[in-house]
Amino acid sequence: MTSPNRYIAVAGNIGAGKSTLVEFLRYRFNLTPFFEPNAENPFLTPFYSDMKRWAFHSQIYFLTHKFRLHQQLTDAPGTVVQDRTLYEDAEIFAENLYRSGMMTPDEYSAYRTLYEGITRTLRPPDLMIYLRAEVRTVRRRIKLRGRPEEQELPLAYIKRLHALYEEWFTRYDHSPTLVVEVDRLDYIQDLIDRIEIIRTIERYL
Repeated sequence: MTSPNRYIAVAGNIGAGKSTLVEFLRYRFNLTPFFEPNAENPFLTPFYSDMKRWAFHSQIYFLTHKFRLHQQLTDAPGTVVQDRTLYEDAEIFAENLYRSGMMTPDEYSAYRTLYEGITRTLRPPDLMIYLRAEVRTVRRRIKLRGRPEEQELPLAYIKRLHALYEEWFTRYDHSPTLVVEVDRLDYIQDLIDRIEIIRTIERYL
């Protein structure tokens, strides 16, 4: 099995701009992108309507499919960039659902057992890019991109995800990290910001 020369991961809350950054890096550095399988998840739309009923199903789907995706990117030649990692699925989204009572203790225990078994086999990223965005920025971007299933997300839900991202990132130690302050940097529209992030990422490539 041939490992890629570099594996870059992009982490961040809903609406932080992960897919946009992945596309930017893809074309700027000729990277192979791997995107989150949102469109393929048959449980995602019902989940947004009834989180307690569909939380476990949706999270198991993401976990198993993200594991398959991770195997594919590990086998891919060249440098790859991933939109949201398996770590976030467990440490942010499943954790939030459990803490808020949307997953039962038995469901969460089964999920964590599977997650911990999977992570022992994973190659960690060579660089983890964390898009740090305040809640107001996330809400504005969710509204602008207009995905129907996201428009009714409660503010409290987004705030909990933000807090969990901050909590997770302080203890993340699998790889070097780069924090992009999304509220301050506009790497798509602003040339100076674009040069800054390009130079930073080039050091890892």
